[in-house]
Amino acid sequence: MTHTEKLNQKCCSSATNHEHEHHHHEHHHHEHEHGIKHQLLIISATIIFLIAAVIIEKKCSLTTWQLLLVYLVPFLLAGHETIKEAIEGVVHGDFFNEHFLMTIATVGALCIGFLPGAENEFAEAVFVMLFFQIGELFEGYAEGKSRESISHLMDIRPDIAHIKKGGDMETVSPEAVEIGSEIIVMPGEKIPLDGIIVEGKSSLNTAALTGESMPREVREGDEVVSGCVNIAGLLTIKTTKSFGESTVSKIIDLVENATQNKSKSETFISKFARVYTPIVVSAAVILAFLPPLLSGQFSTAFPVWLYRALMFLVISCPCALVLSVPLTFFGGIGGASRRGILVKGSNYMDILAKVGTVVFDKTGTLTHGQFEVEAVHPEKIDERQLLHLAAHVEHFSTHPIGEALRNAFPEEATDGCAVSNVTEIAGHGVKATVEGREVCVGNSRMMDSIGAKWHDCHHVGTIIHVAIDGEYAGHIVINDKIKDDSIQAMTDLKALNISQKIMLTGDKQEVADKVAKLLQVDKYYAQLLPTDKVEHVEQLLQEKGEGKYLAFVGDGINDAPVLARADVGIAMGGMGSDAAIEAADVVLMDDKPSKVALAISIARRTINIARENVAFAIGVKIAVLILATFGIATMWMAVFADVGVTVLAVLNAMRSLRVKDIAG
Repeated sequence: MTHTEKLNQKCCSSATNHEHEHHHHEHHHHEHEHGIKHQLLIISATIIFLIAAVIIEKKCSLTTWQLLLVYLVPFLLAGHETIKEAIEGVVHGDFFNEHFLMTIATVGALCIGFLPGAENEFAEAVFVMLFFQIGELFEGYAEGKSRESISHLMDIRPDIAHIKKGGDMETVSPEAVEIGSEIIVMPGEKIPLDGIIVEGKSSLNTAALTGESMPREVREGDEVVSGCVNIAGLLTIKTTKSFGESTVSKIIDLVENATQNKSKSETFISKFARVYTPIVVSAAVILAFLPPLLSGQFSTAFPVWLYRALMFLVISCPCALVLSVPLTFFGGIGGASRRGILVKGSNYMDILAKVGTVVFDKTGTLTHGQFEVEAVHPEKIDERQLLHLAAHVEHFSTHPIGEALRNAFPEEATDGCAVSNVTEIAGHGVKATVEGREVCVGNSRMMDSIGAKWHDCHHVGTIIHVAIDGEYAGHIVINDKIKDDSIQAMTDLKALNISQKIMLTGDKQEVADKVAKLLQVDKYYAQLLPTDKVEHVEQLLQEKGEGKYLAFVGDGINDAPVLARADVGIAMGGMGSDAAIEAADVVLMDDKPSKVALAISIARRTINIARENVAFAIGVKIAVLILATFGIATMWMAVFADVGVTVLAVLNAMRSLRVKDIAG
């Protein structure tokens, strides 16, 4: 076998493994659909056999034993899985689960008919198992919907990558692509790895990543992230990350592990069920035996109290709580992910819902982190000429200010002006000869050094002075642009009654003051080093109100310590640094600060739905338990208190999947 054949075989094998992993979620989806159909078949068959059993009981005069055999058919049809689960639980030492409770209650109901003077409860026993199956069906459907809402992100996983090798193109698995390789992405394909466009221009569909439907225009030099769909043109991309470190892999990892971190509510419910169930079983045993013994007429009173004890068991089954609360959080995380908000665990839902203080980093979070020319004030020459000279002098500069000047005069690259003797003076600016004239572009210290009589303006921002042949020619004001929806973010947080909106920045006082006034934040702190930000957050954590939490929103590598220190760290995932995304608890995939308020709103709604389920389930159960103890409740009421409440709680939990926008 030749080296090329071996390489192709290896690539094919890797692609096959990747494809297997890619279709893993699809397999689960089909498995889930098959499970739902199987349950529907069992329920339908049980109803048919139950109707037949009732008709036989009415039309034929059968003994109790014969009737039991007739009713055992629908009973075992509906309950074989439940009985099997109960037996497995007993074998593994897990006695007190809902399957065990259901089995004991229904088998007990079947036995009541054999006690002296007692009527048979065969139909009720079958109905309890039937309704339990219906409850399981609704739970399965709801869980499927919740998983679907999260697994939609799995669609962003790319299948293949086309590596450019000389004039040829080789198709391999994305895992096989090394950093620095050039890959080709055709129209309609997903971008397999993060990188920089070296050739071509196109529109990208980022909906799966950000939840936004508007395409993003990209061209040569732009950074692109994996998982986006190339809509129009052919793109050649130089990869900057391996597949394991790419955006798509990190997102999928975040989503798959989101449910591992349990919220306080979920943990409480699990612990509650473990303590509550043995107490209920003990209470049922006491209820069955103690009153008949105390009455002095054990043989006649026992069937009555046994029936009540069995109802007590059916009613007290905690499955409504055990199922609906985790399902609510699962739905909330799924609903948030559809809007480009990745929550790393349901425990962060608990914290987000109680956030009272939101602290924002400024640059790259509330602003774009990209300088742009805001104003041009020329002297003796016009605005265009001033920009033209400044852009030429800054042609080779890698500083963001140089980039802003070149962007303001894009013709600089093509107008053919001769630029020579370029000298960068540290802490001052850049000097160069443009078309025979010496042009200095820099700060006031540079102007002083060449004797140019400069003057400032009333604009807040970075002032770039320009001098031609030692004579002052004017200045240019450069500022970081505020994001379009930063004001909306503050409005939405105010609508949610967030008590404090605070901005931290390393920028100058006057720049911070301008942004703070425009955005109407409650407080701001300027000229901070990364360590200063941590100290300020530490102080704010001590000052926060009782039962309230602090969220920090940032994007840069220097924000990672603060994100980790806050009660809940929220990172900008689109253009944010890897360190910030790793340290954060919540990631906003489209870099929009307004999504912070939406995340808090989703968390609050999720918690409210979970509380509604707990209050409803416990309230109904307590009411019916009291009625059962005094012999007023029927087995039908017991079934409703368990299965009916579970179905309603699960349906209510499904509301968490729907995300509502914030009403201003």
